[in-house]
Amino acid sequence: MFTNFKKALFVGISILMISFSSKAQIQQDSVLHKRNIFTLAFYKQPGKDSMVDFVDGVYRILKINKDRSVGEDITKPHLSFIPAAEYSLSTKLAALFSASYIKPSKYKETKNSTYSTELKFTQNKQIISQFLSNIWLKENEYNINTNWSYLKFPQKDFGLGTAKNQLDRFDQIDYSYLKLHQSIVKRIAPNWYVGPGLNIDYHWNITDSSTKNKPAYGYAQYGQTTSSNSTGLTLDILYDSRTSIVNPLTNSGYFNLSYRSNLKFLGSDYALQSITVDARKYIPFPMYSKNMLTFWTYNVLTLSGKAPYLDIPYTASDRNLNTGRGFIQGRFRGEKLFFAESEYRFGITENGFLGAVVFANMHSVSEPLQKGFQQIKAGFGAGIRVKLNKHSNTNVALDYAIGQGGSHGIFMNLGEVF
Repeated sequence: MFTNFKKALFVGISILMISFSSKAQIQQDSVLHKRNIFTLAFYKQPGKDSMVDFVDGVYRILKINKDRSVGEDITKPHLSFIPAAEYSLSTKLAALFSASYIKPSKYKETKNSTYSTELKFTQNKQIISQFLSNIWLKENEYNINTNWSYLKFPQKDFGLGTAKNQLDRFDQIDYSYLKLHQSIVKRIAPNWYVGPGLNIDYHWNITDSSTKNKPAYGYAQYGQTTSSNSTGLTLDILYDSRTSIVNPLTNSGYFNLSYRSNLKFLGSDYALQSITVDARKYIPFPMYSKNMLTFWTYNVLTLSGKAPYLDIPYTASDRNLNTGRGFIQGRFRGEKLFFAESEYRFGITENGFLGAVVFANMHSVSEPLQKGFQQIKAGFGAGIRVKLNKHSNTNVALDYAIGQGGSHGIFMNLGEVF
């Protein structure tokens, strides 16, 4: 753990050193006029502003002279995409393709609609595909939210709770998973919305190939099945004052409370009632700067009933699979889940091409028998941000995170983590 701390400290100090030295380098380094991607961080785009992104770098290398100033095409849609690689303990090496499409509305005061997709293949023979959309209708009267996913996901499962949860004791579970979550909410007050939804979570071809070193209380003790179906209606209360969901830069907030009721007549294996609360706050710090101090909490509470084992809340079970940076996906699992994170986002270069973040989080799940929380698990890390598209303010996020108990990994996102 101490070695991992030294690594994270080194990364943090390196980021700060780059930040403090970047302005001096802009003026002193004569190689900045060379047309290559390595000098892009210190290049100033000709035109009405000096903001620079990856596309400017491509234009520069190809000697294409075009004014791409921010504000020139605010009514046009913007597509961002990137093929990449990442590493985490749950996937090992992974090749992925991520894309996002931001479509401004033709109506004034209507927020941009966002569509994103990701396809990932991993060294552990996992397949992860996801489609997300956040659509705003005329004058923000309605918001339509979509979360569709397909996973073929052999993984280690470490059982329920935190107290007796160990990295060297796990079930080797394999399964296929289809997730279809859809909601539509109507505005009832400025930035406040309410409306229904339908959530379907279906797992099939569930197998457990482990025979020894099994968790103290896991899949076998809870009740093994070869398939499971959780289908439920939801009632959502939403507050959203953000002007952008890919990279909020104003003093804004987000709050979503979702009540879910799984019903047997809809096909659910079990009846279940639960509440999920997702809350986020974004504060410019220092005031009036583009540096952001951000806070996020994600919590799930099972009110009554029983969920199939693979539908019990777990680490990184949020909409974007991002809670618990520093831990393996599914590292902790319990009927109640608590998660909180704070992140500071700041610029490195004056032209906005490079930025960085430092973050810390903590989370816990309830124990299988006592039903209460016993231990809190902490994680922390740092990361780099590269401006992929300045018009949509989309960053490529690359983070290194460390969690208690030997967990660590490199995590990549198209857009900010939250």
